Amino acid sequence: MFPKPFKKLHPNILEKLESLEITTPTPIQSSSIPVIKSGSNLFCTAPKESGKTTTLILTTLQKLKCEAVGDAPRAIVLVENKEKALALYDQFLAYTKYNSLRVYVAYEKMHIDLQKSEILEGLDILISTPKNMNKLFLLNGVNTAELKIFNIDDAEFLSQQSDYAALLSITQSIKKCQYVLYSEKLAPKLKRFENYFMEYSKIVSIE
Repeated sequence: MFPKPFKKLHPNILEKLESLEITTPTPIQSSSIPVIKSGSNLFCTAPKESGKTTTLILTTLQKLKCEAVGDAPRAIVLVENKEKALALYDQFLAYTKYNSLRVYVAYEKMHIDLQKSEILEGLDILISTPKNMNKLFLLNGVNTAELKIFNIDDAEFLSQQSDYAALLSITQSIKKCQYVLYSEKLAPKLKRFENYFMEYSKIVSIE
């Protein structure tokens, strides 16, 4: 039997956790999963190797009910670079292997028109970098009408002004969705997002 908050996750997720022999949530998972499930915007801070990325994957799958719907992305994940995008894509695939969710990864070195056409074919989860995602948004390459959750993994890289500016530009095009930002510490520059797109956000922090 899974303990809270795992036991309230989708059966498809529980099956996968069982096959990976993950039965007990880490402290950050215990504290953050219920808040994310509630729909609140959240700053989630914890040290490396504490389970933040797994939390991101589990809560995104839960939000999308482990099934493909429509053509427009319902979840976006921003990461620092191509390497992190591809690594996260592989991690998502491990969890989506036995459900219908479609995961797509896009990064700077791919031709932008190819990205646009492949995205239009239909997907559920879109992983990219801020600058590449901003290009797609400026070219109307991403339909955000169905977007439910917007995650930022290891958000420390947003201290770079170009990534910071790209993120602000992207979020101006999104009418409504839940934002979850994961980092080791809540730097003042990240906390400032409260004034832009993370209104009424909560903070879950594990030292």
